[in-house]
Amino acid sequence: MKHPEQSIRAEDNAASYDGSTPLARELADLVRRRQTLSAATLPLPARTRIFTISNQKGGVGKTTTVVNLSAALAKSGARVLVIDLDPQGNASTALSVEHREGTPSVYDVIVNDAEMEDIVQKSPEFEGLYVLPATIDLAGAEIELVSMVAREQRLARSLSTFLEQVHEGIDYVLIDCPPSLGLLTINAFVAATEVLIPIQCEYYALEGLSQLLKNIQMIEKHLNPQLKVSTILLTMFDSRTNLAHQVADDVRAHFPKEVLEAVIPRSVRISEAPSYGQSVVSYDTNSSGSLSYMEAAAEIARRGVPR
Repeated sequence: MKHPEQSIRAEDNAASYDGSTPLARELADLVRRRQTLSAATLPLPARTRIFTISNQKGGVGKTTTVVNLSAALAKSGARVLVIDLDPQGNASTALSVEHREGTPSVYDVIVNDAEMEDIVQKSPEFEGLYVLPATIDLAGAEIELVSMVAREQRLARSLSTFLEQVHEGIDYVLIDCPPSLGLLTINAFVAATEVLIPIQCEYYALEGLSQLLKNIQMIEKHLNPQLKVSTILLTMFDSRTNLAHQVADDVRAHFPKEVLEAVIPRSVRISEAPSYGQSVVSYDTNSSGSLSYMEAAAEIARRGVPR
């Protein structure tokens, strides 16, 4: 396995290549992108932006997007809170926070009315990155919520109280949802002001998307009038295939304002990083996957709150 420092040296050497080979052109492009990002200063939002990252279709890179976007935003100087609402707790694992059974978690916040401030953990990934972890206890929360008063607003109320209590302020909240429309996901939609939808550049990419948009519209109408689909991120893009380009073109045609210019490639580095308890942004800072998430974060920051 090539160490990240080797990647840096290879990229720096690429600056002196004549660009006559595909590898040289690719490395030179990585150098250019890295220099562009390092020279940029990202604006911080005037008020907290709260994103729910959702797609009812599984395997689209939803948790991967939450983990790496949060790391990229924190690396750029923002204060970021990740709320892990998936009982599998994969976001908690990837950001190296404790979430073994019995650990105080988002379950206690939603079901037992615990104070979020007492349960949020600091991630070792970057300064300013915090996580409200999920444990396996969350698997039974859907059933327990059914009989509760204001069951759809429980996360929103707790988050609102937390944001008022945090003196340093939080710039971004990213909520990772399970891939289904149950009460946990509805809580996420009610708590958020923006929805980010990751779409993989593969066959059946748009499958179920129309139903997801209808569900979001229903929640906007009845529970959260502030909710908007602000961002669509193309993931798992393989530039070598015609299918990936066709899917990307189709999505851009349907959602010209929402789709980010940044595209997340298929990447071994992105897949490897969680097994080390890291985001790809810290695991291999100069890899194509890391740079792509940094570019996506920069684009989200510059776009600001949708009007």
